[in-house]
Amino acid sequence: MKEKLTYEQAMNLVKETGLSEMILWAIPVFFILILLEFILSQYHNRKAYEGKDFFASIGIGLGNLVVSALTKAAMFSLVLFVYNLVPWAIPVNLYTTILCLVWLDFWRYWSHRLTHENRFWWATHVVHHNSEEYNFSVSFRLSWIQGIKVIFFLPVVLAGFNPVIFFICHQVEVLYQFWIHTKFINKLPAPIEYVFVTPSHHRVHHACNEKYLDKNYGSTFILWDRIFGTFQPEEEMPKYGITKPVKSFNPVTLVFHELVDIVKDIGRSRNFREAWLRTFIRPSRKDDLEMRLKLEYEQKQVAKAEAQEVAK
Repeated sequence: MKEKLTYEQAMNLVKETGLSEMILWAIPVFFILILLEFILSQYHNRKAYEGKDFFASIGIGLGNLVVSALTKAAMFSLVLFVYNLVPWAIPVNLYTTILCLVWLDFWRYWSHRLTHENRFWWATHVVHHNSEEYNFSVSFRLSWIQGIKVIFFLPVVLAGFNPVIFFICHQVEVLYQFWIHTKFINKLPAPIEYVFVTPSHHRVHHACNEKYLDKNYGSTFILWDRIFGTFQPEEEMPKYGITKPVKSFNPVTLVFHELVDIVKDIGRSRNFREAWLRTFIRPSRKDDLEMRLKLEYEQKQVAKAEAQEVAK
């Protein structure tokens, strides 16, 4: 039986591993790369950046940092609690850290896939896709309510991986996402393209072209998409954004517009079934659902009128 890991012990391990410093070092590197990408886009007259969109991304990113800072203690406590529920522990070394990264990436694939195929969870992710630009700054567009997705990663610590190692691997995965948000890196050598998520794969994921919708969910490894049938290579030029664009650069609107729409749809639902369907439908099938519900309502009204006529 393993000894329970206390919050204080975990925090000491965080300090020893330099997890906080990893994030602090990454931020200036990101902004240097953004500047270089901007200069390159101007030099080649490709106009990869639009002012209002860029500052919206920065505002969303700053908001995410604030929310993360306010909730990190609660998140860590939850993960630590779940870890202490199981009587086994996987030893911490280089090999098990790599294994943790792969296991976490598997669950990130399914979590990411769910956020595209379920409207409620889409509301926690849509802000990452509602930019019509595609550049390094888009990687900052992380929802302020995405923290609730931590529940999908609990199998990692239930397997016995140390919570600190889990958070290190999670941070590595988040940092990895930065470099794949660019138009300036073409397809890489085939072995890399086959195993890892690359800018080419992720451009497909951010596109709203019909053939590109709901494809390439992988975070670090594209192998999951190849295994589970959601892989799509980059072919025609991607068109970025969502199928119904949001005409705003207000960070609050961009983060919460889908959640607001869900609340409105629940409010106009005639019964619990309609509210449930509107909340958890696959986003790409919402219009079909509305047509079906309208037809069902009209048929019920006709049947009701006929029954009243018979009663007379």
